Amino acid sequence: MKVVNEFKKFLARGNVIDLAVAVIIGAAFGQIVNSLVKDIVMPPIGLLLGKVDFSSLYLNLSGHAYSSLAAAQKAGAPTINYGIFINHVINFLIISVVIFFAIRVLNKTTLKKPAAPSSKTCPYCFSSIPVKATKCAHCTADLPNEEQQPAHTH
Repeated sequence: MKVVNEFKKFLARGNVIDLAVAVIIGAAFGQIVNSLVKDIVMPPIGLLLGKVDFSSLYLNLSGHAYSSLAAAQKAGAPTINYGIFINHVINFLIISVVIFFAIRVLNKTTLKKPAAPSSKTCPYCFSSIPVKATKCAHCTADLPNEEQQPAHTH
């Protein structure tokens, strides 16, 4: 029973749910990218290279002639499917570029935390002094703690 309760706690944690959502969105995004590569990017590249369909490029290791990769695979011939590999490399490159630009846009739009101040103003002489200072180097006044107000003025 204890294991079941621990498992429920594990599943209820926010990062597990976030991960599940990311996997589902990633799978859907993968289908979009596959369609982009197969249906939009590869046809013009194939046309530029003489109407070559990369997915049909293969090296036949059997010694028998086959009219297509599908025919060779149907016959059980050993093949090296380098065209499919080329498609996967192009797919990877497109995904990498899309992710690069998505992260770049995200980094530009997220609010950056302002850096912690390195100096403060002396409440007595209004000179700039280091944040950690307990005595002003300009007027030599003892500085109040952050919670205290100035006790006296010079």
